[in-house]
Amino acid sequence: MSLSGCVIKTIHLRLRIYISILIVVVFVGTLGMMTFEHRSLLDSFYFVMVTIATVGFGDIYPVTPAGKLLTIGIILVGVGCFVGLAASIIDMMIEKRERALRLGNLNMMVGAFYSEAGTSLLRTFSAHDPAVDQVRAALLVSDTWSDDDFTRAFDALHQHSTRIDSRTLDLPDLKGFLTVHRTFLLTFFENPQIIEHEGFTPLLQAVFHLLEELAARDQLTDLPAPDYAHLSGDINRVYGLLIAEWMTYMRHLKKHYPYLFSLAMRTNPFDAHASAIVR
Repeated sequence: MSLSGCVIKTIHLRLRIYISILIVVVFVGTLGMMTFEHRSLLDSFYFVMVTIATVGFGDIYPVTPAGKLLTIGIILVGVGCFVGLAASIIDMMIEKRERALRLGNLNMMVGAFYSEAGTSLLRTFSAHDPAVDQVRAALLVSDTWSDDDFTRAFDALHQHSTRIDSRTLDLPDLKGFLTVHRTFLLTFFENPQIIEHEGFTPLLQAVFHLLEELAARDQLTDLPAPDYAHLSGDINRVYGLLIAEWMTYMRHLKKHYPYLFSLAMRTNPFDAHASAIVR
C-alpha cells in the first residue's frame, strides 16, 4: 500500500473511533440526563449535543451532583472527540486534495512514458498478439466515449488473454530498444511519489525485469524452448500491464486534457489506420 493510502487508512480509523465514542457519549449522556435530571428525551439530547459542540446556551444545565459529574464527563470525553473528529475530517479533505495533485503530476509522467516508449512497445507487442483482433474493437477509443464505454473496454481486457510467443519477436531489437531507454526509465524511480501510482509502478517493474532478463543473455537466438517460454511470460506480463495502464491513461486524458487525448486517440497503437494527421 502507498504512503498516501496508509495515511488515509489511518485517518479513516481515527474517524471510526471518534464517531463510535461520540455515539456512546450521546447515548449515555442523554440517558443520564433523563435519569439524574429528570429531563425529557428531547431536552436531554439537546443538552448533550450543545455541550459536545461547545455551544453551551445555558438554557438547560444540571442541578444535581450526579448530573454535574455526568456533564464533566461529557465535556472531557465528548468535546475532545468532537474536536478530534472535526480535525480528522479536515485532515482527510487535505490529504485527498494533495493526493489528487500528486496523481495529476504522476499522470504527466505516465504520458511521458507512453510518448517515449510505451506506445512503441504496445505497437510492437500487439502486432505479435495472435488474439488482438478479438479485443481490437474494444480498444479503439473515440472522443464520444463515456465512462460506460471505458468500463466496457476494461471488461473486454479482463477477458482477453495475452498469448505472445517470444519466438515471433525480434528479441535483440527489443533488447536494444529497452537498453536505449534505460536511463529515461530510471528517472521515474527518482521520484519517491511514484509508488502513489499503484498501476504504473508494477508496469515499470515489469519492464525493467524484462530488460534484465534480456540483458542477462549473451545471445537471444537459438534459445532452449523452456527459456523462450519464460521470456514469453515476462513479455505477456508487460503487455497486459501496458494495455491496462494505457486505457486508464486514455480515460484520464479524455476527462481532463481533451487536446492531449485528441493526439493519443489519433495515434492509437491498436488502430491499423492510425495517423497523427487530422482528416
